[in-house]
Amino acid sequence: IRSTRWRRGQDIFYMDEERFRDPALSVRGGNPVLFPICGNLAGDRYTLDGQTYALPQHGFARNRPWQVVAQSVDDEGAQLTVGLTASPETRTGYPFDFDLQLTYRLQGAALVLTATVANHGDRPLPFCLGFHPYFAVADKTALQLDIPATAWVSKSGETQEFTGTLDWDQAEIDIAFADLQNHTASVQTGDRRLTLTFDPTYTVLVFWTVQGKPFYCLEPWSAPRNAFNPDPGQPDRRQWVEPGQTHTNTLKYELT
Repeated sequence: IRSTRWRRGQDIFYMDEERFRDPALSVRGGNPVLFPICGNLAGDRYTLDGQTYALPQHGFARNRPWQVVAQSVDDEGAQLTVGLTASPETRTGYPFDFDLQLTYRLQGAALVLTATVANHGDRPLPFCLGFHPYFAVADKTALQLDIPATAWVSKSGETQEFTGTLDWDQAEIDIAFADLQNHTASVQTGDRRLTLTFDPTYTVLVFWTVQGKPFYCLEPWSAPRNAFNPDPGQPDRRQWVEPGQTHTNTLKYELT
């Protein structure tokens, strides 16, 4: 999704048009898809079954061409399903025969996203999945955050108590909320409230913004950064799909 507007004519998603027009730069705007990893890997590398592979930050899905699978309109809303399948290019860094389908359904003031990951290969398929929505905001200092967590972790690994507000004077805020107490988060901006409802697949919420840019990101991730390099003795945070099986999850953004 590149852009959409609230019924009052306000932009919901932010888009950096200059970066969008430069293929050498990552897109900053819309709602990029993070797959098969969220965040970055240590050294952009991971090892699986004795073989080392390379994946860029957030994986490859946001930069690959997707195919329209189905689209429809009914009395309750509009729906679009798009798909991404394994290719020689994806197999160089992710040697799995996957099929990822995303269904976007507009229903009233809500956008419902349903993701399905299918394993067409002959061995278990690991993956992480997330979304990186850029929400437009004029004054970040007025944001009211309702996140179901009592602490956050910085990109450097520092843990701090979450009191409901953030230091907006920083050049960049890049923090992860884990140990989530429920599956609903919201951000109030003036008279507009964005509510994110997600299923238990998504175990991490990342908040990211940079100073001087009119956006914030509230990102649901199924696993933390570097999950493809699990520490010995620690839980494996990746999702796994057995051969011939599928994994499906859903989340919803709603404006009120």
